Order: sequence, then structure tokens, then C-alpha cells
Amino acid sequence: MQRSLLILGLFGLLAGCASNTIDRPGSATTGVGYTATGNASYYGAQHHGNKTASGERFDQNALTAAHRSLPFGSRVQVTNLRNDKTVIVRINDRGPFVRGRIIDVSRKAAEQLDMIRDGVAPVSIKQLRP
Repeated sequence: MQRSLLILGLFGLLAGCASNTIDRPGSATTGVGYTATGNASYYGAQHHGNKTASGERFDQNALTAAHRSLPFGSRVQVTNLRNDKTVIVRINDRGPFVRGRIIDVSRKAAEQLDMIRDGVAPVSIKQLRP
């Protein structure tokens, strides 16, 4: 009985932590029609040269990003909702691991989105067809 309650409690906790900022015409695992809105952050020099989850080395000067579930190699258009600037990035890492953030972009992508000063920006993301 206690085990059942513990399992139900864990499922409830997980459901409560789910973000409600994602629009899901499609699935992030398939990428078909996937779009989302939320906050983006960027990572740069402190991670430059480290291995990403895909196995390649992180290059802060490349147009890449980390997403929790989109397949590696996916191309995503990221739009800064404060200024309508856009950039196309390739998913090569997992993350972000901060609640409320939906994507971590490289420093180069953050420069193109004009979000370096703020560090975090509201964005929309849309997976592009290969």
C-alpha cells in the first residue's frame, strides 16, 4: 500500500513539474510540426571544447543548441520574441536543465538573437523540415 502511494505521489510530482509553455502540434521526439515558446539561455566560453551529449565538441562560435528531446541534427528556427530576430541552429546537445527554459543556444546564436546582455530571452522555436 505504501509503495503504491509512493509511486502515485512521484507521478503526481512529475506531472506538476511539467511545463505548460509548450505548444504541441507535433511531438518533440519525432519533430513533426514541433513548436514551443518559453525562455532561452546561452552557453559559451566555460563549455567551449567540452563534449556534448551527441559526442561532438562544443564550439561557442557555431550555430548549435541544446534541447531536452529533439533528435540530434534537428534544425530549429529560434525567434527572440522581444525583437523578432531569428537564427537557425542545429541540435547537438541535451538541456537546458533549468526550469522554465526550453533551449540553450551557443554564444554565436545568442549574438544573432541579440540576447547576450540579458542572458535569457523569451523565444519561440520551430523545428524545420530537413
